[in-house]
Amino acid sequence: MPGLLLGDEFPNFEADTTIGRIKFHDFLGNSWGILFSHPKDFTPVCTTELACAARVTDQFKKRGVKMIALSIDSVEDHRNWSKDVMAFNSDADTALPFPIIADDNRELSVQLGMLDPDERDKDGLPLTARCVFVIGPDKKLKLSILYPATTGRNFDELLRVIDSLQLTAQKKVATPVDWKPGDKVMVIPSLSDAEAAALFPSGVTTKELPSGKKYLRYTQP
Repeated sequence: MPGLLLGDEFPNFEADTTIGRIKFHDFLGNSWGILFSHPKDFTPVCTTELACAARVTDQFKKRGVKMIALSIDSVEDHRNWSKDVMAFNSDADTALPFPIIADDNRELSVQLGMLDPDERDKDGLPLTARCVFVIGPDKKLKLSILYPATTGRNFDELLRVIDSLQLTAQKKVATPVDWKPGDKVMVIPSLSDAEAAALFPSGVTTKELPSGKKYLRYTQP
């Protein structure tokens, strides 16, 4: 994504949304945030994604993460589409539990590098890809994932990633492949054995390897 790298401050954009006009940093407050973009309203994959996001809203809230979506249609279209999304969830009488940004002029999509050159609307204009941005309380970009318009996202994986980001922001550990909360974590290489022993009183175990190098160190967070 041109101009937006991990660790960069996320732009404090202003935008119209289904809850009114916002300034992004004010919307986030002191919370973590997740912004996920969608190619277009009233489309099949996007509808299943928003419906899933609505079902797991409590899981994001429990982690202190504010949710916001983006699509390249108007606020009015977003509001009408939201009714379809909640009906898909068999919950038609409930409002969508997070706002959607209107980016019908594609200004924000261009700024954040969200456009998918291979997927176009009926007028030949590029659609937004399925981007995910996770922003920390310091307003810095902690994670970005870019999916093509043809591939729906996995929200269980997004929650797992946020658990890792929040844990590793607080402790000097890294999470290994397929890690889930409750699993052992890895001691970061920059810590000496003495520092690790002091930081992790539950103990550190080291995997013996043919190289003799003791870099696979595990502990309970």
